[in-house]
Amino acid sequence: MVKIAPSILSADFANLAQEIRRIETADYVHVDVMDGAFVPNITVGLPVVRCLRPVTRMPLDVHLMVDRPIRYVEQFCDAGADIVTVHVEADTPENTALALEKIHAKGKRAGVVLRPKTPAEAARPYLKACDMILVMTVEPGFGGQKFMADMMPKLRTLRDWIDQENPACELEVDGGVDPVTAKVVIENGANVLVAGSAVYGAADIPSRIAELRG
Repeated sequence: MVKIAPSILSADFANLAQEIRRIETADYVHVDVMDGAFVPNITVGLPVVRCLRPVTRMPLDVHLMVDRPIRYVEQFCDAGADIVTVHVEADTPENTALALEKIHAKGKRAGVVLRPKTPAEAARPYLKACDMILVMTVEPGFGGQKFMADMMPKLRTLRDWIDQENPACELEVDGGVDPVTAKVVIENGANVLVAGSAVYGAADIPSRIAELRG
């Protein structure tokens, strides 16, 4: 089954509790955490995750676009994250593996993220330890960018490895997902779709979420 994870990056931050209720037919709430160092933008952090946790039963899918995420993964788990994903480019291989262990030790799901320039092979050492692999189809840092179709070979490669080595692992795509590109990423193996403006900009959000599922 295809899952939809609307990104609150496109939500009205003055009314986040209400904005979460608008997407309750989705599967996950995607929370983009940016630190202004690993990526040039700055968004939300631990206080927002803590505030979101009491207002929804939906799993919080927290994407850490931060430098050396090992410093924060346990805190985000304690704040209420259900899934925490870290960029392989943000730290050493040893610390990335340790971050996944720390997330699992908190009883939460863990994953790695690949930015567009990073090959699929970078995720391979962590595959069996991942509950999710996230492929960026835009450069991380800002919402509303154009979908990068040339990421599809990477997606297919990861789908093949997941099917062979860790079938329970989810394959997520984030960046430029809309009703047209959703079909493309699903055809290439994705089963979790992050969408921001395509969801929050829709006149009928439940219908748009159903449309994205395909």
